Amino acid sequence: MHRRHIASQLLEALADTPVVVLSGARQTGKSTLARTLPEAAPRRYLTLDDDSTLSAARSDPTGFIAALDGPVALDEIQRAPELFLAIKAAVDRDRAAGGGAGRFLLTGSANVMLIPRLADSLAGRMEIVSLMPFSCAECADEPDFNRADWLFDGALDKAPPPCERAVFIEHLLAGGFPEAVLRTSARRRAAWFDSYLQAILQRDVRELASVGQLAEMPGLVQILAHRSANLLNFAELSRSSGIAQTTLKRYFSLLETLFLLHRLPAWERNPGKRLVKAPKVFLPDSGLLAHITGLTAGGIAASPGLPGALVETFAASELLKHLAFSARGLSLWHYRTQGGAEIDFLLEDRQGFLTGIEVKAAATVTSGDFKSLRHLRETEAKRFRRGIVLYTGNELVPFGGDMFAVPMSVWWANSRDCQK
Repeated sequence: MHRRHIASQLLEALADTPVVVLSGARQTGKSTLARTLPEAAPRRYLTLDDDSTLSAARSDPTGFIAALDGPVALDEIQRAPELFLAIKAAVDRDRAAGGGAGRFLLTGSANVMLIPRLADSLAGRMEIVSLMPFSCAECADEPDFNRADWLFDGALDKAPPPCERAVFIEHLLAGGFPEAVLRTSARRRAAWFDSYLQAILQRDVRELASVGQLAEMPGLVQILAHRSANLLNFAELSRSSGIAQTTLKRYFSLLETLFLLHRLPAWERNPGKRLVKAPKVFLPDSGLLAHITGLTAGGIAASPGLPGALVETFAASELLKHLAFSARGLSLWHYRTQGGAEIDFLLEDRQGFLTGIEVKAAATVTSGDFKSLRHLRETEAKRFRRGIVLYTGNELVPFGGDMFAVPMSVWWANSRDCQK
C-alpha cells in the first residue's frame, strides 16, 4: 500500500483539532487511510455506506453520536448531514471537560465547504485535509518531498531524469485513482472509469440534490471534459449543451461539490491591471479525462504531438496534490490579461510572492515560450520569484537567471534527483 503524503498533516490535525474532515472524491483512498493511518490512536470505524448504520444515524442523530465513546471515524459523512449538529454538541461537551482533540475523523466525498449548512455548523471546531488521487510520486513510493514548493523557489541545480514519451503517456492515461492505476489493461481500466462515472452521476448527484433532468448530466460532463484547461464560459456552455444558464450553474456546482470538476480562479491582486477574471475549468484527473474524451495509448503514440489540454490537466492535478501538503502554504491561480499575456499556472505564497508555470506539450523549448513569464516579471517585479516552463524534454535548462525549462518527469523523478 502506497503511503499518502498528507498522512503526517492528518496526524498533526488530529493531535489538536476536535473534528478533522478527510475530504476528496470517491475512490481516492479516504476510507483506507482512515482505517490504516500509521501512528494514530486506535479509533472505532463506522461507514454510512452501510444501510443499517445510515438509518440509525438519520433517525436519531443525537443518540447515535452520544453512544460513540472515544475516538471514532465516520465514513461518507455527507450521507447524513443530520449528524453535524450532534457532533458540534459532543465537541462542545468534550471541550468543557478539557479534552476532545482528534475525537472525530470524518471522511466525505462531497466538499463540505460548498455545503454551507454543514461547514457553518462546525466552524472553529473543524480542519479539512484534502485527499486527491495518487500523485505520480506516491505511485513511485517516493517520500513526501513537495515538488510544488521545489518549483516555487527550490534549488534548480539538479535535473530530473529524461521525460520518456512512453512513460509519460502511461501517466497521462492512468491518472491517479488507485483502482485505475492498478489496472494495467486498457479495457479493464475503461470499465472502472465507466462504473465510477455511473456511481457519481446516478447515486451521488441524486443524494446531494434533487435534479429533475438527470439524463442531461452525462452529456454535460462530456462537454466539460472537452473544455478542460479552458476558460469557463457559462453562456457558451449553455448554447452547446442546450441547458439554461441557471440550471447549468446548479449542475456545475453539484459536480464541483462532488470533486468531478475543479474551478481554477484567475489571479487579480493588482487592481490597476486589465486582467481577465474568468476562471479555468479542469477535470480532476488526466486518466478520467482521457477516458471521457476517447484518447488511447495507441492514438496518442501515433500522433506527432501530445494533447495539450490533457497535458495541462495532468500538470494541474499534480500541482494540486502537492499543494495539499505544501510547507509554504501555496495557492494556485491562472493568469491572463486582456492584452494577451497568458500563464497556465501561478503559484503564490502567503507573502504574495509569485512563480509562473507554463505547460508545453512538446520536447523543445525556445525563448519565445517565456514571453508571458517575462511580462509577469516586468509588471510584478517586487513579487516575482521565477518562471518555469514544464515540457516533455530531457534537460533542466536555465533561460537566464530566474527562467527555467523543467522536464515533466519532475513529478515522478526520484527526489534525490531534485535535491542537493
